[in-house]
Amino acid sequence: MKKKLYLTMIAVMMSMGLSIAQAQNPECMTNLSIYAEHAKVKNYDAAYEPWKMVYDNCPDINKANFSLGERILKHKIKNSSGADKDGYIQDLLALFDNSLKYFPTKFPKAGVAIDKTLLMYDNKMASDEQLFNMLDKAFKEDRDNFKNPKALYLYFSSLVDLHNAGKKDLQSVFDTYDDVTEKVEEENKKLTAVLGKILAKEDAGTALTSKEKRQKKAATVNSESYGKISGSIDSKLGALADCGNLIPLYEKSFESKKGDITWVKRAVGRMFSKECTDAPLFSKMVEVQAELDPSADVYVYLGTLKSKNGDNKGAIADFNKAVELETDSYRQSNILYKIATIVRKNSKSQARNYAQKAINANSANGKAYLLIANLYASSANACGDTPFNKRAIYWKAAEMARKAGRVDPSLASRANKTASSYAQRAPDKTMIFNADMGGKTVTFNCWVGGSVKVPSL
Repeated sequence: MKKKLYLTMIAVMMSMGLSIAQAQNPECMTNLSIYAEHAKVKNYDAAYEPWKMVYDNCPDINKANFSLGERILKHKIKNSSGADKDGYIQDLLALFDNSLKYFPTKFPKAGVAIDKTLLMYDNKMASDEQLFNMLDKAFKEDRDNFKNPKALYLYFSSLVDLHNAGKKDLQSVFDTYDDVTEKVEEENKKLTAVLGKILAKEDAGTALTSKEKRQKKAATVNSESYGKISGSIDSKLGALADCGNLIPLYEKSFESKKGDITWVKRAVGRMFSKECTDAPLFSKMVEVQAELDPSADVYVYLGTLKSKNGDNKGAIADFNKAVELETDSYRQSNILYKIATIVRKNSKSQARNYAQKAINANSANGKAYLLIANLYASSANACGDTPFNKRAIYWKAAEMARKAGRVDPSLASRANKTASSYAQRAPDKTMIFNADMGGKTVTFNCWVGGSVKVPSL
Protein backbone atom coordinates (compact mmCIF):
# COMPACT_ATOMS: atom_id res chain seq x y z
CA MET A 1 0.00 0.00 0.00
CA LYS A 2 2.83 2.41 0.92
CA LYS A 3 4.59 1.54 -2.32
CA LYS A 4 1.44 2.28 -4.31
CA LEU A 5 0.98 5.63 -2.52
CA TYR A 6 4.65 6.51 -3.17
CA LEU A 7 4.30 5.76 -6.88
CA THR A 8 1.14 7.86 -7.01
CA MET A 9 2.98 10.79 -5.43
CA ILE A 10 5.76 10.44 -7.99
CA ALA A 11 3.22 10.50 -10.81
CA VAL A 12 1.57 13.64 -9.42
CA MET A 13 4.89 15.39 -9.00
CA MET A 14 5.97 14.45 -12.53
CA SER A 15 2.69 15.79 -13.92
CA MET A 16 3.45 19.09 -12.19
CA GLY A 17 6.93 19.15 -13.71
CA LEU A 18 8.62 18.58 -10.33
CA SER A 19 11.42 16.15 -9.62
CA ILE A 20 11.58 14.00 -6.51
CA ALA A 21 14.57 16.01 -5.29
CA GLN A 22 12.58 19.19 -5.61
CA ALA A 23 9.64 17.76 -3.73
CA GLN A 24 12.00 16.80 -0.93
CA ASN A 25 13.14 20.41 -0.75
CA PRO A 26 10.02 22.57 -0.19
CA GLU A 27 12.27 25.61 0.21
CA CYS A 28 12.68 25.64 -3.54
CA MET A 29 9.03 26.47 -4.15
CA THR A 30 9.05 29.12 -1.44
CA ASN A 31 12.18 30.81 -2.73
CA LEU A 32 10.99 30.54 -6.32
CA SER A 33 7.95 32.58 -5.36
CA ILE A 34 10.08 35.08 -3.42
CA TYR A 35 12.64 35.77 -6.14
CA ALA A 36 9.99 35.89 -8.86
CA GLU A 37 8.16 38.65 -6.97
CA HIS A 38 11.35 40.64 -6.48
CA ALA A 39 12.33 40.23 -10.14
CA LYS A 40 8.86 41.32 -11.22
CA VAL A 41 9.52 44.79 -9.74
CA LYS A 42 13.19 44.73 -10.90
CA ASN A 43 14.57 44.45 -7.37
CA TYR A 44 17.30 42.12 -8.58
CA ASP A 45 19.57 42.52 -5.59
CA ALA A 46 16.84 41.17 -3.30
CA ALA A 47 16.06 38.44 -5.83
CA TYR A 48 19.63 37.17 -6.05
CA GLU A 49 19.92 35.04 -2.85
CA PRO A 50 16.57 33.20 -3.13
CA TRP A 51 17.20 32.70 -6.86
CA LYS A 52 20.69 31.28 -6.17
CA MET A 53 19.26 28.85 -3.63
CA VAL A 54 16.68 27.52 -6.11
CA TYR A 55 19.07 27.48 -9.07
CA ASP A 56 21.73 25.55 -7.13
CA ASN A 57 19.36 23.00 -5.58
CA CYS A 58 16.45 22.70 -8.00
CA PRO A 59 17.62 23.94 -11.42
CA ASP A 60 14.87 22.21 -13.37
CA ILE A 61 11.99 23.27 -11.15
CA ASN A 62 10.98 26.12 -13.43
CA LYS A 63 12.14 27.86 -16.62
CA ALA A 64 12.23 31.09 -14.60
CA ASN A 65 15.49 29.92 -13.04
CA PHE A 66 17.05 30.75 -16.40
CA SER A 67 14.90 33.52 -17.90
CA LEU A 68 14.78 35.54 -14.67
CA GLY A 69 18.20 34.31 -13.60
CA GLU A 70 19.67 35.91 -16.71
CA ARG A 71 18.20 39.29 -15.74
CA ILE A 72 19.42 38.95 -12.17
CA LEU A 73 22.98 38.09 -13.21
CA LYS A 74 23.12 40.82 -15.84
CA HIS A 75 22.15 43.30 -13.12
CA LYS A 76 24.93 41.98 -10.90
CA ILE A 77 27.44 42.21 -13.74
CA LYS A 78 26.45 45.78 -14.52
CA ASN A 79 26.75 46.85 -10.90
CA SER A 80 29.98 45.11 -9.92
CA SER A 81 33.66 45.20 -10.83
CA GLY A 82 36.87 43.23 -10.57
CA ALA A 83 36.74 39.64 -9.36
CA ASP A 84 33.05 39.92 -8.40
CA LYS A 85 32.12 40.97 -11.94
CA ASP A 86 34.23 38.18 -13.45
CA GLY A 87 32.50 35.67 -11.21
CA TYR A 88 29.03 36.81 -12.24
CA ILE A 89 30.05 36.64 -15.91
CA GLN A 90 31.19 33.05 -15.48
CA ASP A 91 27.94 32.26 -13.66
CA LEU A 92 25.94 33.69 -16.57
CA LEU A 93 27.93 31.72 -19.13
CA ALA A 94 27.25 28.55 -17.13
CA LEU A 95 23.57 29.49 -16.87
CA PHE A 96 23.32 29.74 -20.65
CA ASP A 97 24.79 26.25 -21.01
CA ASN A 98 22.49 24.83 -18.32
CA SER A 99 19.40 26.32 -19.95
CA LEU A 100 19.93 23.86 -22.81
CA LYS A 101 20.63 21.04 -20.38
CA TYR A 102 17.46 21.44 -18.31
CA PHE A 103 15.05 23.06 -20.78
CA PRO A 104 16.26 22.10 -24.27
CA THR A 105 12.85 22.70 -25.88
CA LYS A 106 12.43 26.16 -24.35
CA PHE A 107 15.75 27.72 -25.34
CA PRO A 108 16.86 27.56 -29.00
CA LYS A 109 20.47 26.59 -29.62
CA ALA A 110 21.19 29.65 -31.72
CA GLY A 111 19.70 31.96 -29.12
CA VAL A 112 21.88 30.51 -26.37
CA ALA A 113 25.01 30.60 -28.53
CA ILE A 114 24.29 34.24 -29.42
CA ASP A 115 23.80 35.18 -25.77
CA LYS A 116 27.12 33.60 -24.84
CA THR A 117 28.98 35.16 -27.76
CA LEU A 118 27.64 38.66 -27.16
CA LEU A 119 28.45 38.42 -23.46
CA MET A 120 32.03 37.45 -24.31
CA TYR A 121 32.24 40.14 -26.99
CA ASP A 122 30.93 42.90 -24.72
CA ASN A 123 33.44 41.94 -22.05
CA LYS A 124 36.37 41.48 -24.48
CA MET A 125 36.76 37.81 -23.61
CA ALA A 126 37.18 36.36 -27.11
CA SER A 127 39.22 36.87 -30.28
CA ASP A 128 37.67 37.55 -33.70
CA GLU A 129 38.31 33.92 -34.58
CA GLN A 130 36.51 32.62 -31.50
CA LEU A 131 33.58 34.99 -32.02
CA PHE A 132 33.23 34.00 -35.67
CA ASN A 133 33.49 30.26 -34.99
CA MET A 134 30.83 30.39 -32.28
CA LEU A 135 28.42 32.37 -34.43
CA ASP A 136 29.18 30.40 -37.59
CA LYS A 137 28.36 27.14 -35.78
CA ALA A 138 25.13 28.61 -34.40
CA PHE A 139 24.07 30.00 -37.78
CA LYS A 140 24.68 26.75 -39.62
CA GLU A 141 23.11 24.51 -36.97
CA ASP A 142 20.07 26.63 -36.11
CA ARG A 143 19.58 29.23 -38.84
CA ASP A 144 15.85 29.65 -38.16
CA ASN A 145 16.48 30.96 -34.66
CA PHE A 146 19.47 33.13 -35.54
CA LYS A 147 17.59 36.44 -35.51
CA ASN A 148 19.54 38.85 -33.31
CA PRO A 149 20.55 41.89 -35.45
CA LYS A 150 23.68 42.63 -33.43
CA ALA A 151 24.80 39.00 -33.70
CA LEU A 152 24.21 38.96 -37.46
CA TYR A 153 26.43 42.00 -37.83
CA LEU A 154 29.11 40.60 -35.52
CA TYR A 155 29.05 37.31 -37.42
CA PHE A 156 29.92 39.08 -40.66
CA SER A 157 32.11 41.79 -39.16
CA SER A 158 34.40 39.31 -37.38
CA LEU A 159 34.81 37.39 -40.65
CA VAL A 160 35.84 40.51 -42.57
CA ASP A 161 38.37 41.29 -39.83
CA LEU A 162 39.74 37.75 -40.18
CA HIS A 163 39.97 38.22 -43.95
CA ASN A 164 41.83 41.50 -43.49
CA ALA A 165 44.23 39.65 -41.19
CA GLY A 166 44.85 37.07 -43.92
CA LYS A 167 43.01 34.25 -42.13
CA LYS A 168 39.92 33.92 -44.38
CA ASP A 169 39.62 34.07 -48.15
CA LEU A 170 37.46 36.54 -50.05
CA GLN A 171 35.02 33.89 -51.29
CA SER A 172 34.08 32.96 -47.73
CA VAL A 173 33.39 36.65 -47.06
CA PHE A 174 31.02 36.81 -50.03
CA ASP A 175 29.30 33.54 -49.09
CA THR A 176 28.66 34.71 -45.54
CA TYR A 177 27.57 38.13 -46.77
CA ASP A 178 24.93 36.43 -48.93
CA ASP A 179 23.79 34.24 -46.04
CA VAL A 180 23.51 37.14 -43.61
CA THR A 181 21.80 39.58 -45.99
CA GLU A 182 19.33 36.88 -47.05
CA LYS A 183 18.54 36.25 -43.38
CA VAL A 184 18.04 39.96 -42.71
CA GLU A 185 15.70 40.18 -45.70
CA GLU A 186 13.75 37.11 -44.55
CA GLU A 187 13.21 38.48 -41.05
CA ASN A 188 12.30 41.95 -42.26
CA LYS A 189 9.86 40.42 -44.73
CA LYS A 190 8.02 38.77 -41.83
CA LEU A 191 7.96 41.99 -39.83
CA THR A 192 6.67 44.18 -42.68
CA ALA A 193 4.00 41.57 -43.47
CA VAL A 194 2.70 41.87 -39.90
CA LEU A 195 2.98 45.64 -40.02
CA GLY A 196 1.23 45.82 -43.39
CA LYS A 197 -1.92 44.15 -42.06
CA ILE A 198 -2.00 46.45 -39.05
CA LEU A 199 -1.44 49.59 -41.14
CA ALA A 200 -4.21 48.54 -43.54
CA LYS A 201 -6.60 48.25 -40.61
CA GLU A 202 -5.41 51.58 -39.21
CA ASP A 203 -5.77 53.33 -42.58
CA ALA A 204 -9.31 51.99 -42.86
CA GLY A 205 -10.18 53.88 -39.68
CA THR A 206 -10.54 50.80 -37.49
CA ALA A 207 -9.21 51.11 -33.96
CA LEU A 208 -6.32 48.80 -33.13
CA THR A 209 -6.52 46.39 -30.23
CA SER A 210 -3.94 46.65 -27.45
CA LYS A 211 -2.32 43.49 -28.85
CA GLU A 212 -2.09 45.01 -32.33
CA LYS A 213 -0.56 48.19 -30.90
CA ARG A 214 2.12 46.10 -29.22
CA GLN A 215 2.69 44.15 -32.42
CA LYS A 216 2.98 47.36 -34.42
CA LYS A 217 5.53 48.81 -32.01
CA ALA A 218 7.58 45.59 -31.90
CA ALA A 219 7.55 45.14 -35.68
CA THR A 220 8.56 48.78 -36.22
CA VAL A 221 11.42 48.70 -33.69
CA ASN A 222 12.78 45.36 -34.92
CA SER A 223 12.52 46.32 -38.58
CA GLU A 224 14.43 49.54 -37.87
CA SER A 225 17.14 47.46 -36.17
CA TYR A 226 17.48 45.24 -39.23
CA GLY A 227 17.71 48.34 -41.40
CA LYS A 228 20.56 49.74 -39.31
CA ILE A 229 22.62 46.56 -39.36
CA SER A 230 21.93 46.04 -43.06
CA GLY A 231 23.61 49.37 -43.78
CA SER A 232 26.46 48.50 -41.41
CA ILE A 233 27.00 45.15 -43.12
CA ASP A 234 27.24 46.83 -46.53
CA SER A 235 29.66 49.40 -45.12
CA LYS A 236 31.80 46.64 -43.61
CA LEU A 237 31.95 44.85 -46.95
CA GLY A 238 32.93 48.14 -48.57
CA ALA A 239 35.44 48.02 -51.39
CA LEU A 240 35.90 44.26 -51.05
CA ALA A 241 32.91 43.83 -53.36
CA ASP A 242 33.83 46.32 -56.07
CA CYS A 243 34.27 45.17 -59.66
CA GLY A 244 38.03 45.19 -59.33
CA ASN A 245 37.82 42.37 -56.78
CA LEU A 246 34.73 40.57 -58.04
CA ILE A 247 35.72 40.03 -61.65
CA PRO A 248 39.18 38.47 -61.04
CA LEU A 249 37.76 36.25 -58.29
CA TYR A 250 34.94 34.96 -60.45
CA GLU A 251 37.14 34.54 -63.51
CA LYS A 252 39.48 32.40 -61.43
CA SER A 253 36.64 30.22 -60.11
CA PHE A 254 34.37 30.16 -63.15
CA GLU A 255 35.45 26.88 -64.73
CA SER A 256 35.32 24.92 -61.48
CA LYS A 257 32.11 26.54 -60.22
CA LYS A 258 30.00 27.02 -63.36
CA GLY A 259 27.99 23.88 -62.61
CA ASP A 260 27.07 25.10 -59.10
CA ILE A 261 23.80 26.98 -59.58
CA THR A 262 23.94 28.58 -56.12
CA TRP A 263 27.42 29.98 -56.80
CA VAL A 264 26.43 31.17 -60.28
CA LYS A 265 23.24 32.90 -59.09
CA ARG A 266 25.01 34.63 -56.23
CA ALA A 267 27.91 35.70 -58.43
CA VAL A 268 25.65 37.09 -61.15
CA GLY A 269 23.45 38.79 -58.58
CA ARG A 270 26.43 40.45 -56.92
CA MET A 271 27.90 41.63 -60.22
CA PHE A 272 24.50 43.00 -61.16
CA SER A 273 24.06 44.88 -57.87
CA LYS A 274 27.59 46.33 -58.12
CA GLU A 275 26.97 47.34 -61.75
CA CYS A 276 29.74 45.14 -63.14
CA THR A 277 27.48 44.34 -66.10
CA ASP A 278 29.88 45.68 -68.74
CA ALA A 279 32.35 42.87 -68.03
CA PRO A 280 32.27 40.02 -70.62
CA LEU A 281 32.19 37.61 -67.67
CA PHE A 282 28.77 38.92 -66.65
CA SER A 283 27.24 38.01 -70.01
CA LYS A 284 28.93 34.61 -69.90
CA MET A 285 27.58 33.83 -66.44
CA VAL A 286 24.08 35.01 -67.33
CA GLU A 287 24.11 32.48 -70.18
CA VAL A 288 25.19 29.74 -67.76
CA GLN A 289 22.43 30.67 -65.32
CA ALA A 290 19.91 30.66 -68.16
CA GLU A 291 20.91 27.07 -68.96
CA LEU A 292 20.95 25.85 -65.35
CA ASP A 293 17.95 27.78 -64.05
CA PRO A 294 15.97 29.84 -66.58
CA SER A 295 14.24 31.81 -63.84
CA ALA A 296 12.80 35.31 -63.64
CA ASP A 297 16.13 36.82 -62.59
CA VAL A 298 17.76 35.68 -65.82
CA TYR A 299 15.34 37.79 -67.84
CA VAL A 300 16.07 40.80 -65.64
CA TYR A 301 19.77 40.39 -66.44
CA LEU A 302 19.09 39.81 -70.14
CA GLY A 303 16.88 42.88 -70.21
CA THR A 304 19.61 44.90 -68.54
CA LEU A 305 22.14 43.87 -71.18
CA LYS A 306 19.72 44.78 -73.98
CA SER A 307 18.99 48.13 -72.33
CA LYS A 308 22.73 48.89 -72.20
CA ASN A 309 22.97 48.08 -75.91
CA GLY A 310 20.11 50.46 -76.73
CA ASP A 311 17.51 47.75 -77.39
CA ASN A 312 14.80 49.22 -75.16
CA LYS A 313 11.99 47.29 -76.81
CA GLY A 314 13.80 43.99 -76.29
CA ALA A 315 14.68 44.99 -72.73
CA ILE A 316 11.08 45.69 -71.79
CA ALA A 317 10.01 42.35 -73.30
CA ASP A 318 12.56 40.53 -71.14
CA PHE A 319 11.54 42.49 -68.05
CA ASN A 320 7.90 41.62 -68.54
CA LYS A 321 8.85 37.98 -69.06
CA ALA A 322 10.66 38.07 -65.71
CA VAL A 323 7.51 39.34 -64.01
CA GLU A 324 5.40 36.62 -65.66
CA LEU A 325 7.74 33.84 -64.55
CA GLU A 326 7.89 34.90 -60.91
CA THR A 327 4.96 33.58 -58.85
CA ASP A 328 6.03 34.79 -55.40
CA SER A 329 4.61 38.29 -54.91
CA TYR A 330 7.49 39.42 -52.69
CA ARG A 331 10.14 38.40 -55.24
CA GLN A 332 7.95 39.73 -58.05
CA SER A 333 7.87 43.09 -56.30
CA ASN A 334 11.67 43.12 -56.06
CA ILE A 335 11.96 42.34 -59.77
CA LEU A 336 9.54 45.13 -60.66
CA TYR A 337 11.58 47.50 -58.53
CA LYS A 338 14.79 46.45 -60.33
CA ILE A 339 13.09 47.12 -63.65
CA ALA A 340 11.96 50.54 -62.45
CA THR A 341 15.54 51.50 -61.54
CA ILE A 342 16.73 50.49 -65.00
CA VAL A 343 14.06 52.12 -67.17
CA ARG A 344 14.21 55.41 -65.23
CA LYS A 345 17.20 56.36 -67.38
CA ASN A 346 14.91 56.51 -70.41
CA SER A 347 11.48 57.28 -68.97
CA LYS A 348 10.46 58.56 -65.56
CA SER A 349 6.80 57.81 -66.14
CA GLN A 350 7.60 54.24 -67.13
CA ALA A 351 9.82 53.90 -64.05
CA ARG A 352 6.94 55.08 -61.84
CA ASN A 353 4.61 52.57 -63.47
CA TYR A 354 6.95 49.71 -62.62
CA ALA A 355 7.55 51.08 -59.12
CA GLN A 356 3.79 51.26 -58.55
CA LYS A 357 3.43 47.69 -59.78
CA ALA A 358 6.11 46.74 -57.27
CA ILE A 359 4.04 48.36 -54.52
CA ASN A 360 0.91 46.59 -55.74
CA ALA A 361 2.73 43.26 -55.50
CA ASN A 362 4.13 44.05 -52.05
CA SER A 363 2.70 47.03 -50.20
CA ALA A 364 5.76 47.00 -47.90
CA ASN A 365 8.23 47.72 -50.70
CA GLY A 366 9.55 50.97 -49.27
CA LYS A 367 12.33 51.16 -51.85
CA ALA A 368 9.70 51.58 -54.56
CA TYR A 369 8.14 54.51 -52.68
CA LEU A 370 11.58 56.11 -52.33
CA LEU A 371 12.21 55.70 -56.04
CA ILE A 372 8.93 57.43 -56.89
CA ALA A 373 9.82 60.22 -54.45
CA ASN A 374 13.14 60.69 -56.20
CA LEU A 375 11.48 60.69 -59.62
CA TYR A 376 9.13 63.44 -58.47
CA ALA A 377 11.90 65.52 -56.90
CA SER A 378 14.06 65.30 -60.02
CA SER A 379 11.16 66.64 -62.11
CA ALA A 380 10.73 69.97 -60.31
CA ASN A 381 11.85 72.13 -63.22
CA ALA A 382 9.56 70.32 -65.65
CA CYS A 383 6.43 70.38 -63.52
CA GLY A 384 5.54 74.02 -63.06
CA ASP A 385 5.28 77.38 -64.82
CA THR A 386 6.28 79.45 -61.80
CA PRO A 387 9.01 79.05 -59.15
CA PHE A 388 6.31 78.33 -56.57
CA ASN A 389 4.63 75.60 -58.62
CA LYS A 390 7.99 74.06 -59.49
CA ARG A 391 8.97 73.80 -55.84
CA ALA A 392 5.53 72.50 -54.86
CA ILE A 393 6.47 69.11 -56.33
CA TYR A 394 8.74 68.60 -53.31
CA TRP A 395 5.71 68.27 -51.04
CA LYS A 396 4.56 65.37 -53.15
CA ALA A 397 8.06 63.85 -53.12
CA ALA A 398 8.29 64.20 -49.33
CA GLU A 399 4.94 62.48 -48.92
CA MET A 400 6.11 59.46 -50.91
CA ALA A 401 9.38 59.30 -48.93
CA ARG A 402 7.48 59.28 -45.63
CA LYS A 403 5.35 56.40 -46.89
CA ALA A 404 8.52 54.41 -47.54
CA GLY A 405 9.56 54.58 -43.89
CA ARG A 406 6.05 53.85 -42.68
CA VAL A 407 5.57 50.62 -44.63
CA ASP A 408 9.17 49.43 -44.16
CA PRO A 409 10.72 50.74 -40.91
CA SER A 410 14.08 49.24 -41.92
CA LEU A 411 14.26 52.23 -44.29
CA ALA A 412 12.98 54.72 -41.71
CA SER A 413 16.26 56.57 -41.16
CA ARG A 414 16.93 56.99 -44.86
CA ALA A 415 13.29 57.76 -45.66
CA ASN A 416 12.97 60.40 -42.93
CA LYS A 417 16.16 62.16 -44.02
CA THR A 418 14.98 62.12 -47.63
CA ALA A 419 11.52 63.44 -46.71
CA SER A 420 13.07 66.19 -44.58
CA SER A 421 15.39 67.20 -47.41
CA TYR A 422 12.50 67.45 -49.88
CA ALA A 423 10.28 69.32 -47.41
CA GLN A 424 13.01 71.94 -46.98
CA ARG A 425 13.07 72.53 -50.73
CA ALA A 426 9.31 73.08 -50.88
CA PRO A 427 7.93 76.65 -50.63
CA ASP A 428 8.39 78.12 -47.16
CA LYS A 429 5.83 80.21 -45.25
CA THR A 430 7.05 83.44 -46.80
CA MET A 431 6.63 82.07 -50.32
CA ILE A 432 3.18 80.70 -49.49
CA PHE A 433 2.14 84.08 -48.06
CA ASN A 434 3.52 86.12 -50.96
CA ALA A 435 1.86 83.82 -53.51
CA ASP A 436 -1.38 83.81 -51.52
CA MET A 437 -1.51 80.01 -51.86
CA GLY A 438 -2.18 78.89 -48.28
CA GLY A 439 -4.67 76.02 -48.24
CA LYS A 440 -5.01 76.03 -52.04
CA THR A 441 -4.24 73.23 -54.48
CA VAL A 442 -1.42 73.01 -57.01
CA THR A 443 -2.09 70.77 -60.01
CA PHE A 444 0.80 69.22 -61.94
CA ASN A 445 0.40 69.27 -65.71
CA CYS A 446 3.51 67.20 -66.41
CA TRP A 447 4.07 63.43 -66.40
CA VAL A 448 3.66 63.39 -62.59
CA GLY A 449 0.02 64.42 -62.76
CA GLY A 450 -2.22 64.77 -59.74
CA SER A 451 -2.04 67.63 -57.29
CA VAL A 452 -0.92 68.66 -53.83
CA LYS A 453 -2.60 70.81 -51.21
CA VAL A 454 -0.53 73.73 -49.98
CA PRO A 455 -0.25 73.94 -46.17
CA SER A 456 -2.46 76.56 -44.59
CA LEU A 457 -0.75 79.44 -42.79
